[in-house]
Amino acid sequence: MANYVGIDLGGTNIKAGVVTDEGKLLNKVTCKTNADRPMEDIIHDMGKLAADAIKDAGLQVSDIEAIGIGSPGTPDNDEGLLVYSNNLPFEMAPMRKLIREVIDLPVYIDNDANCAAMAEAVAGAAKGAKDSVTITLGTGVGAGVIVDGHIYSGFNQAGSEFGHTVLVSGGIQCPCGRKGCFEQYASASALARMTREAGEKNKDSLINKVYEEEGEWNARIAFIAMREGDKTAEEVVDTYTSYLADGLANAINAFMPEILVVGGGVCNEGDPLLIPMREKTMSRPYFGPGVKKTRIELAMMGNDAGIVGAAMMGKSCADRGKNGK
Repeated sequence: MANYVGIDLGGTNIKAGVVTDEGKLLNKVTCKTNADRPMEDIIHDMGKLAADAIKDAGLQVSDIEAIGIGSPGTPDNDEGLLVYSNNLPFEMAPMRKLIREVIDLPVYIDNDANCAAMAEAVAGAAKGAKDSVTITLGTGVGAGVIVDGHIYSGFNQAGSEFGHTVLVSGGIQCPCGRKGCFEQYASASALARMTREAGEKNKDSLINKVYEEEGEWNARIAFIAMREGDKTAEEVVDTYTSYLADGLANAINAFMPEILVVGGGVCNEGDPLLIPMREKTMSRPYFGPGVKKTRIELAMMGNDAGIVGAAMMGKSCADRGKNGK
């Protein structure tokens, strides 16, 4: 059985673990990112953490085929670089070179959303499907596309940015520079903003009471108030799920995946989100008579998606003979 190391690089924590070739996570180790440090220090710590993960699993470096790294930002896997990340002090960071100074193994790099999609494809909700799309609803909208078992990244490895496809022409300004992006209407942050705006317009709405109890505007408030019969909250959720369905349908029409996986904390709301999301989404794509329909499933991999997906991305690259040295 072959083994791989997956590294999940985040703005707060770095996580690493050893993963089997079937996507089973054997162990997990973590350390703080301390993102205000020089990039060289952070990357060397990633290499040390990979070595710690191997030792913690009771294995030797010789038992590992490759290291896969999932990172926010835009990678250049051919050159072993993290070209840019707006969450970390990385620009043209020689990630492969610096990690190999610590641990002598092939190193592969991809975007963290792509790695999450790979994790779902290998060991999660899309297991067994050759073609799948994973959408994650968080601060923004992350997306990853798996085609024939491999990550689709585009010619410049910056593909699959569904969060920055325009949903509303001339709509809300997005930090990317465009207006009306999908993530400005379907992210958890967008739902929190919609809820705040509705509460400000409707002072008698239960939304405002829930906000006072929560202490901050978040994506849960509208659902809490809706469950208690608040009509304003019901309208917020209806609007949000409609925008979400439009964006998910666009992803289906673009790739016609066997399975569309949706994840992120907002999915914890259960049926009040899931039922309208599924019904509205499936009413929108063009399937045509006799055309097989995409299934919509919830993400299963949770907090392990980054590690498992990075490792399996590394395996995919190694299997295809891509340069990791």
